[in-house]
Amino acid sequence: MKIKQLNPVNSSSRHSIKQCKSALIKNSKITKKTRIIIKKSYGRCKKTGHITAWHRQKGAKKLYKIQITNKPEIKSLLIGVNHNPNANSLSSLNFNFVTKKFFNDLHIKNTYPGSLITKTNEVNELRNGYRSTITNIPTGTLISNINLPYKKYGQYSKAAGTFSQLIQKDYITAKLKLPSNKIIEIPATSQATVGTVSNELYRNIKAGKAGRNRNLGRRPIVRGIAMNPVDHPHGGRTNGGQLSSTPWGLPTKNGFKLKKRTYKNKKNK
Repeated sequence: MKIKQLNPVNSSSRHSIKQCKSALIKNSKITKKTRIIIKKSYGRCKKTGHITAWHRQKGAKKLYKIQITNKPEIKSLLIGVNHNPNANSLSSLNFNFVTKKFFNDLHIKNTYPGSLITKTNEVNELRNGYRSTITNIPTGTLISNINLPYKKYGQYSKAAGTFSQLIQKDYITAKLKLPSNKIIEIPATSQATVGTVSNELYRNIKAGKAGRNRNLGRRPIVRGIAMNPVDHPHGGRTNGGQLSSTPWGLPTKNGFKLKKRTYKNKKNK
């Protein structure tokens, strides 16, 4: 998906960079297989009202698109690409030949409308968008949307433009290199999709104004030195030479960590 920079007509569009969504499918009767989710969480405790998750807000209403990832065998045709309001990646609209129904799935890069996509445990050939177990995928390939056998949905490499690399595998386990360069070991029976996630230019988007972040449910972040002394140890426009600390007084630098307490079970003699 391409990006565009708006003309500086006003202050909100001066520095904003958006995506061109002209190639996406509009909301129609086919794409209405969604359910409305109204966010009721304000980042506060329901009983006491205390803030439990900082810098969060209700935000605007969103449509949640259910994605089918853990089905064993699917032979489908990619019809078009949709916008996913709950993720920065795009979702593809597919038609299942077996059940003759439409479903949403994570869109993979270099897959276009009209391409065939299969999800089987036994695959003779692998292309972009094909999904299978890691035992059938050769080492060195780039994979995404990886889910473990005991999980319902994918857990790794689901964000826009991300991918993992299959480094090593055997009949029992496999080693993956995540986008954070961390190497993990997972069961070889877990499923994965060949290719990288689409919408890799999402990182170049600029909001341009604070109102777009408020619609996404993000509240502004306030510095501790701008608070009152009752709200933060840095408050009162002067920290008094105190080291940088959290709102609860714990230091944040020099590798400070709390000691883990170990409790021993006292057996009655």
